[in-house]
Amino acid sequence: MKWGSLVFDPILTPVIGWQAALWLAAVVALLALVVVAFSLWRGLRGAWWRGAAMALIALALAGPGLERGTARPLSDIVLLVDDRSASQSLPGRREQADAALTQAEEQLAQLPGTEIRRITVDDSEDGTLLGAALTRAIAEEPANRLSGVVVFSDGLAHDGNAVPVDAPAPVHLLQTGMPDDWDRRIVVDEAPRFALIGEPVTIRLHIADEGAVPDAANGPTQLRVNLDGEEINSIAVTPGTQVELPVTFEAAGPNVLQLSLDDQPDELTTINNRMALTVNAVRDRLRVLLVSGEPNPGERTWRNLLKSDANVDLIHFTILRPPEKFDGVPVNELALIRFPTEELFMERIRNFDLIIFDRYRMRGILLPQYYDNIRRYVEEGGAILVSAGPEFAGVESISRSALGEILPGRPSGRLIDAPFTPRLTDDGRRHPVTESLPGAPPESGTVEPGESWGRWLRMVEAFPTPDSTIAMIGEGNRPLLMLRRQGEGRVALIASDQVWLWGRGFEGGGPQLDLMRRVAHWSMKEPELEEEALELGTGPALTLHIARRSLEDVDAPAIVIGPDGSETEVALQEEQPGRYAATHNVGSPGLYTVRHGELRRTIAIGPASPREFNRTVANPAELAGLIESSGGSVQRLSDGIPDLRMVDEGRATEGQGISGNWIGIFARNAETVTGLSRSPVLPGWAWLMLIAGTMLTGWLIEGRRRF
Repeated sequence: MKWGSLVFDPILTPVIGWQAALWLAAVVALLALVVVAFSLWRGLRGAWWRGAAMALIALALAGPGLERGTARPLSDIVLLVDDRSASQSLPGRREQADAALTQAEEQLAQLPGTEIRRITVDDSEDGTLLGAALTRAIAEEPANRLSGVVVFSDGLAHDGNAVPVDAPAPVHLLQTGMPDDWDRRIVVDEAPRFALIGEPVTIRLHIADEGAVPDAANGPTQLRVNLDGEEINSIAVTPGTQVELPVTFEAAGPNVLQLSLDDQPDELTTINNRMALTVNAVRDRLRVLLVSGEPNPGERTWRNLLKSDANVDLIHFTILRPPEKFDGVPVNELALIRFPTEELFMERIRNFDLIIFDRYRMRGILLPQYYDNIRRYVEEGGAILVSAGPEFAGVESISRSALGEILPGRPSGRLIDAPFTPRLTDDGRRHPVTESLPGAPPESGTVEPGESWGRWLRMVEAFPTPDSTIAMIGEGNRPLLMLRRQGEGRVALIASDQVWLWGRGFEGGGPQLDLMRRVAHWSMKEPELEEEALELGTGPALTLHIARRSLEDVDAPAIVIGPDGSETEVALQEEQPGRYAATHNVGSPGLYTVRHGELRRTIAIGPASPREFNRTVANPAELAGLIESSGGSVQRLSDGIPDLRMVDEGRATEGQGISGNWIGIFARNAETVTGLSRSPVLPGWAWLMLIAGTMLTGWLIEGRRRF
């Protein structure tokens, strides 16, 4: 049992146990009270002496002793938090912080019994995590030894919620920066991540000024808008006023929109004068018009393919009864609803993304001006896919209409009825439409039925135009799949109506759905099927991935243009036929443009304006609550480096002396116990003499004897 430094170790503990011995001492003490009370009631002399003797016996049985400890003084701990984030690299700040940090370390080294803990806060993807660093550093140190915390920073923390509410010692901020610092930046208030092709979207933004803005910079500034490296707009913007910026995207896939301001003199940084937004442009729904001629097994194949895609709106125009069939049935009784040919092929043709002619022949149903309008539709950006059967080789072939000018091949008039296995050409092994079709036969050698793709049984002989791409060949190496760019649009020609045999599994079948889907999507300009394309991607550690697709051999390097306008050549390596790639470490975040030939793409690696530079003017607001609750202070290093002093707890922790400002840290004087010693209050013989003397005194008083 312990009471302060006084401990009790009953002397009878080895005999009857500690608890019983302690109870015995308590019983004797209680008897002493009873004896005193009885003696006083009877009026006996020496009552107090008799009680004192019994109390001494109880105390001796309890075994009182004194416990003493030996202690060793502990050093005081001071945390020096060094902010080395990107915002500290702005002009003058790093030098201010280094000078103040060096002086603090020198002064602390002269204080006896003081330890320094240096914490460095570097950059992260989420900005300056100063709050998390402070929380972790304070929690790791004993509260009774923490003398103070000194933060060397501009005060710009991006994890304000993680800043501690309080600290057991004063927290001081030695703030970098200058009083006349100012900065201008682009702030995007609202921007879509997705947009519909051809539909305008609105980006809302404003220009924010911060700090001591000079009078010369108060007027409007020029905002430039670039899309994939090409300027599409330029407007004058007044700082502080919200701007609505309409943008229309015409290309599917990621579109990089770059916003930039004119640089102003004496700004802290111009990095945040640029902003990059990536908007993924998609089609609302693909609108396809399927025009079928003579009913055939391939007709249902096309229909099933298009109907299975939820993103496709299909209109199917088919001829079930040709005009040359004379059976006496009045024309007004042949259909319940008149098909709107004029509306489709004249008025609303540009609403379609693709028109498919499946074994269609000219029978007078579509007027000549309709074909001419379809040709203009292609030249202005539309797409046509022709699946040709025997009718393509006859006198009613659509190649004899105005469409013949844009088709990638002209029929010779010869129909080839012979089985053949479709093969890929050299261009076909490079073209995205056919390059990776599964089960493709080898480039040379004889292929037995069932070893590769199944055979087709019929094709139309056609002569390709000089500017068309032959992706597949058939019997006698004749062109089977021809692709052509015409004006702004695309035209594809399959010189056979036998692709449905693959879907039926004839002789093992083939990649019917893959081929048909790719041809259709290439016609509609899907980015992943562009044969001449430049694609950019990012990887870890600021890595830029460059991918180049081409039907030609690529020898020239890609040109990488950095945020500062510098150009770097990057050699491309062939990964497979038609595909070239390279990886390049850019070294710093920002907007990068890659140019190869006439192709040009832009990508943002990391943020074009990193979070560190969203706000750059020094501000202690995020740390203000912690500094106030801990009793610390904010000192601007532009006013000079304050001295560091040791003060007692409860005293002021900042002030001004003869040499300038000073900040204080607590003198903790903490100790740790290194050992304990225990000794009895009195030795045994002393207890016996004291008890005996007390009893004798009481007996003499009771016998009325005096000394």
